[in-house]
Amino acid sequence: MSYAERSYSYSGDDGFGGGLSGRFGGFMTPWVTRIIVANGVIWLLNAVRLVPLGWTAEVFGFSPARFLVHPWSPITYMFVHGGFMHVFFNMLVLFFFGPPLERVWGGRAFVRFYLIAGLGGALASVLLVPLIGTPTVIGASGAIYGVMLAFALRWPDAQIYVWGILPIRAKWFVTILAGIAVWATFVARGGPVAEWAHLGGLVTGFIYLRYGQILDRGLAAVGRGWRRVSGGAPTAPEPSTEAGRVARHRESTRTHAHRPRSRRRVSGDALDEVDRVLDKIRESGIESLTDEEREFLDEMSRRYRG
Repeated sequence: MSYAERSYSYSGDDGFGGGLSGRFGGFMTPWVTRIIVANGVIWLLNAVRLVPLGWTAEVFGFSPARFLVHPWSPITYMFVHGGFMHVFFNMLVLFFFGPPLERVWGGRAFVRFYLIAGLGGALASVLLVPLIGTPTVIGASGAIYGVMLAFALRWPDAQIYVWGILPIRAKWFVTILAGIAVWATFVARGGPVAEWAHLGGLVTGFIYLRYGQILDRGLAAVGRGWRRVSGGAPTAPEPSTEAGRVARHRESTRTHAHRPRSRRRVSGDALDEVDRVLDKIRESGIESLTDEEREFLDEMSRRYRG
């Protein structure tokens, strides 16, 4: 059997026709744009047959049976799609749900979450091998379902318009999709759509949103311990956001407060206010700050720059 004749299970559209619209999409953000372009380019290469879809799915799609041969596939399967409607619906949903999250979280955190949710789709394939066998899975819907869940948890009452006309709140929209994924995975089974990948993206996304900070702190502690043991100095990149700059200045403030040569000291109340404002940025984005809070950050930045 040739590559082109093989059948593949794919994490496909959401069953609502992909016709999503709403006021929350806004302008595009850098990493959402890059992900959409990457998926579109790969689909185009397959569509014009510069690269056969069968070969692409075989080499870059994920299958538990071939994971040791293709260890890159838990990541690359998210960028391979079975046809135009498949990639179109996935990227359309990402277009609406992704930018608000990237604006609030920042690009690095958004990409990390996107990939982790997608890895959850691959993990679901491994865990459900006795139920589903070992099909080759392609498509970004595991990651997309994770993004939709994150959006619904962040803005549960946001209105989503299915097919452009039917309004539904984000929390109920994602609940319905989760119910469909559970039913299709454990009751209906079969079919060309890898519903278990959708379910894996939802579950993994929820776990990461709930416990990801604990994991990040643990990994950071391990990294600091390793640097101390190895004698190396940390080489973290310079923060580029306002929140990052203020966080750096906060650490500088705490260090200089114990130095006899320090010309300026900061009261505990000021440090507490910095912590409060940074927490607000993490929760609601920098655009949520009042004019007074922005002026306070600017003052702290000017005071301890350099």
